[in-house]
Amino acid sequence: MKRDDEGSVLLLAIGYALLAIAVIFVCVCATDLYIAQKRLDSLADSAALAGADGFVFVVDGAGARLELTDEGVLEQAEALLAALPGSASIVRAETPDGVSARVAVAGVWHPPLVSVFVPDGVALEATGISRTALQ
Repeated sequence: MKRDDEGSVLLLAIGYALLAIAVIFVCVCATDLYIAQKRLDSLADSAALAGADGFVFVVDGAGARLELTDEGVLEQAEALLAALPGSASIVRAETPDGVSARVAVAGVWHPPLVSVFVPDGVALEATGISRTALQ
């Protein structure tokens, strides 16, 4: 008796098609995660640049100078984030040396495609550093 092998390739093709779709979903999500991190990096750099403008003009016996304060950096960084769309928040905004601003922002990434292979809600964080233009 001769056995009919017709249709056995169809199951294999369906299996490979499902695997290919799963790989495409993961690649799309990984690309979106990469772009979200780069946007957060850019936002942190922008917030640090804005924070570097939060200096105060100090006049004392040695002359006049510009000095950054933690409050000034935070105020300027919050003003920038309030003007931009998105749900990023400031983790910390400070000046380690009085002439540079360091701002850390955080956000949460959600995958564009619902998939069992990709977690939902990945926490992201980025830090930007900028120096005052006038010293």
